[in-house]
Amino acid sequence: MQNSTTPLRSIAVFSGSNFGGSPEYTEQARALGSEIARRGITLVYGGTTKGLMGVVADAALAQGGEVIGVINQRLFDRGHLHPGLSGHEVAENMRMRKARMSDLADAFIALPGGLGTLEELFEVATLTQLGDHSKAFACLNVRQFFEPLRALLGHAQQEGFMKVEHAEMIIIESDPGQLLDQLAEWRAPTVTKWIDQPGS
Repeated sequence: MQNSTTPLRSIAVFSGSNFGGSPEYTEQARALGSEIARRGITLVYGGTTKGLMGVVADAALAQGGEVIGVINQRLFDRGHLHPGLSGHEVAENMRMRKARMSDLADAFIALPGGLGTLEELFEVATLTQLGDHSKAFACLNVRQFFEPLRALLGHAQQEGFMKVEHAEMIIIESDPGQLLDQLAEWRAPTVTKWIDQPGS
């Protein structure tokens, strides 16, 4: 196992552009944003005021933290950019937005969300599995939101599609402070993705 490539100076947070059906989602997004700022870590996120995205940014800003938004052109043109950010960038499209967020971040956290959030999480996990980067990533497990994901990864491993190191490499933690502690200690797997295939 190896260290994350850089110390945790910045963290990209992927999150829903809706609030979810329980106030716990908002409360925990706020707690995470506050804790990131208290630790002097720069928050990188999708740049809008919508849903949990806006909550985590507002919380970090309220604690005096640095918050960088990366928004795509379409949402920028619709007026979705958060007006109070420390800085922002406008990316041409979603693919470029994700790539830029990845460049700016030393680690990643997924809050509960929908397709976009899950896609962003799996992309950074896949890049680690392939060895394209070795950045830590985690899920804030509000209301056990990510337990089905934990079960799915375990099932993929049991069925022979993933090695156990890759099935277990995503941190899934319900407490924001403990999650950040685990991110700082995370180590990337050093095994290849192929199972029982000579020459791979």
